[in-house]
Amino acid sequence: MTRFTSHTVLITGGTGGLGESHVRAYHAEGANVVIGSSARGLSRATALAAELGDRALAVRLDVTAEQDWTAAVSAAEQTFGKLTILVNNAGVQNAATPVEATDPAVWERTFAVNVTGQFLGIRAVTPALRRAGGGSIVTIGSTMAYGGTALYASYVASKWALRGLTRSAALELGRDGIRVNAIHPGVISTKLIHEPAEPGGQPIADFYDPAPFAIPRLGQPADVTAALLYLTSAEASFATGTELVLDGGLLLGPALPAA
Repeated sequence: MTRFTSHTVLITGGTGGLGESHVRAYHAEGANVVIGSSARGLSRATALAAELGDRALAVRLDVTAEQDWTAAVSAAEQTFGKLTILVNNAGVQNAATPVEATDPAVWERTFAVNVTGQFLGIRAVTPALRRAGGGSIVTIGSTMAYGGTALYASYVASKWALRGLTRSAALELGRDGIRVNAIHPGVISTKLIHEPAEPGGQPIADFYDPAPFAIPRLGQPADVTAALLYLTSAEASFATGTELVLDGGLLLGPALPAA
């Protein structure tokens, strides 16, 4: 398929479980892909770009660093001529901790990546999307943005904030031909879910049993990627400010047994 042949997409956190799925899918559909990665994952991003070939570029991108955003946007335009899509995928999870025991540094780091990082991304790419004649931005949130979750106040609060940022940006940029939407995944089978946020901690998967869900399984990265491709395609040209929840029915409550 070639839905994205004329597009260049910048994906943050491009080597994670979700990020790599997105990178591979956009590339398979004809897009130029710019794989953003922190310094820790840059070697993996470089290897992934080499594997994919000429239409892939790895860039160092600490989403909390304004200068990294400037450099990434510049690299995308210089290499591929334009930038048309931003996938604000990078995010961090705090370890399971009560509010009263949460280190303010953890709170600040969570907001720096999950909120400020996405704000800086929208701010940095907007002029480039205007130069391209329009484009699309998708923020990756969480179903935790629709309620409270004990022991994860930092993460929950950051994802609630992201909903407001997404909606405000959609209102500001619509007349420039720039659509801004959000995907809020539920429990997706990635390292973020199956590995603890810190050594000795409990992974999020320990707190969720998908058996009561209407769709009784964990989500897969491909589920999120498919929704992302839709939202950034011409097929979704009338969608902006949309919040697409992908959770197998988690937020709905327990489903009746199949019988």
